[in-house]
Amino acid sequence: MSSGLARAEELRRLLNRAAHAYYVLDAPDMEDPVYDRLYRELLDLETAQPELITPDSPTQRVGGAPAEGFESVEHRIGLLSLDNAFSLEELGAWYGRLLKVLDREPGTPLEMVGELKIDGNALALSYDHGLLVRAATRGDGERGEEITANVRTIRTVPTRLLLAHPPAWVEVRGEALIPDATFAAINAEREARGEALFANPRNACAGTLRQLDPKVVASRRLDFFAYTLHLPDDWHPGPGDPARPTTQAEALDWLQAAGFRVNPNAARLADLTAVEAFFAQWDTGRRALPYATDGVVVKLNNLRLQADAGFTQKAPRWAIALKYAAEEAPSKLLRLACQVGRTGAVTPVAEFEPVPLAGTTVSRATLHNADRLAELDLHAGDTIVVRKAGEIIPEVVRVLPELRPAGAVRLELPLVCPECGSGLVREEGEAATRCVNSSCPAILRGALRHWVSKGALDVDGLGAKLIEQLVDKGLVGSIADLYGLDGALLASLERMGAKSAENLVTALAASKAQPWHRQLYGLGIHHVGEVNAKALAKAFPSAADLATAAEGTPELISAVYGIGSEIAQSLQQWFATPANQQLLTALEQLGFSLAARAEERAASAGSDGAEAPLAGQTFVLTGTLPNLSRSQAQALIEAAGGKVSGSVSKKTSYVVAGAEAGSKLSKAEALGVAVLDEAGLQELLEP
Repeated sequence: MSSGLARAEELRRLLNRAAHAYYVLDAPDMEDPVYDRLYRELLDLETAQPELITPDSPTQRVGGAPAEGFESVEHRIGLLSLDNAFSLEELGAWYGRLLKVLDREPGTPLEMVGELKIDGNALALSYDHGLLVRAATRGDGERGEEITANVRTIRTVPTRLLLAHPPAWVEVRGEALIPDATFAAINAEREARGEALFANPRNACAGTLRQLDPKVVASRRLDFFAYTLHLPDDWHPGPGDPARPTTQAEALDWLQAAGFRVNPNAARLADLTAVEAFFAQWDTGRRALPYATDGVVVKLNNLRLQADAGFTQKAPRWAIALKYAAEEAPSKLLRLACQVGRTGAVTPVAEFEPVPLAGTTVSRATLHNADRLAELDLHAGDTIVVRKAGEIIPEVVRVLPELRPAGAVRLELPLVCPECGSGLVREEGEAATRCVNSSCPAILRGALRHWVSKGALDVDGLGAKLIEQLVDKGLVGSIADLYGLDGALLASLERMGAKSAENLVTALAASKAQPWHRQLYGLGIHHVGEVNAKALAKAFPSAADLATAAEGTPELISAVYGIGSEIAQSLQQWFATPANQQLLTALEQLGFSLAARAEERAASAGSDGAEAPLAGQTFVLTGTLPNLSRSQAQALIEAAGGKVSGSVSKKTSYVVAGAEAGSKLSKAEALGVAVLDEAGLQELLEP
């Protein structure tokens, strides 16, 4: 056993180093027959003694039974998206904001690092004492899907770090991708088998990563570039290990030394002028690359300054993605259609001859509103220029009037709703033209879709097609009517069976227990989104309270943090509408509380009616708490009136630190900010 163990360890070391030289360094140092012989020897050893198998074994790169599904996991460190800039002017504005938050004079040069923005899929890799233990997709930035078995098949992802003294944990971020040549080969194979072709490499990569069978993933030959590194604060390199990085450039070097493939085209840039030159260089240079890129990523080089700059709710302040101009193509306008949304807003949509753009074929683009339609001066039969905004959303850029047919009619929004025939109105100061008929089928369909959506009542099984049937057949005339549907009636509808109908009735009944802020959001009041609904529900713990304020004291609504006069006015109009008053009455009769539950009120305002215990205080979370996930801790803090920030400053009230806390803890100690553990947080939460 001991000799087998020693030989297996030696074989793994030799094979992993050979794979790193071949796939990452592109400098093979072992002949293929030798590699194959050593691989076969290791495989035979592990077959005879399965207890010798380790997660970093080359034999585990491919194999295992297909998964039944992917588990949702919480990221140790949030995986945020980057803000985008689409021009040098927007880049300059971002740089100005960065200087301001760092308290630097305008025009102060800051060293940056420029990296190519790979058009792939972000991954979060977790290493435990040098061993890959988890790989996850971005998801919503806080939670993603665990796809470790699939990521092990990517040869440029090391299963064990090439470090003599690896840290207790390492978090690595990077981009999975399919190179252009590989993508072409995959599509050629699919075409030969009569299968549907992938639209573009990014879509193919995303679909591959979510394959349940790792063997299918391995056959697609994905690649990976690492670009971000997170280390524990107490790690110090041992002999032979790379030094702890203090800059983004050094972090890339550290990743390369640890065994990762790092994009070779990154560059240190002395100032904003150098950034602009780097951007211009790769606008043409990217066309010769063997993989897709859609811009460059600009990052503040100094990691300490990155920590000082901190984060917004959605993105780091110290980095931005500078996108290249989208590909454009001409097409002929076929017709102007109009869509009616759940708020009654009528949106003009251009339908044109199909044209390939950025890897997909498009034939429709929104024109937003009457102002945009007039600005384009669109006529029937016009030749238009189309592009994808951010390479995602099709848009009409301009019209080519020199190609306009003789006698072409100028296109405008209709005077009546295309769904119900009611007159359309446009209020002063509003960009949108609206149908104000609350019985309009289009408004009703939109209201129903919104009510059952994930952020609102979250009713599973009630999709757009079924809602369309219910409205078209006259079975539902309002949100309240959903709760009068029975299983027999639902089962009689197209593509609905008895079991599905039974499940839907159960889901509708369960939705009555959703908290007040979800019910408020589900009502679809203009300008009241998920975040605003939470703030309003805390300040006004029932529909009755909110209606009273909207009618008599709208200034109380405007005074709520994050809520302004526009939202107060929208609420005033909504509660004054008789049809909406009837809806609230009907929902109450159906068993909806339209109010915060007792425990919600207690958490928000204290059980004795006093001010919320954490009102006016700002918290920062770092590390892993023993009993609470980060999202659970944030929910408790917000329910008690506190706010959670992503960065530490002098205005921070407390930093809540768990195991393996990061640089936020160090900054808190340097600034003299109070630090709590989970028990300390729970004490503050006590009413």
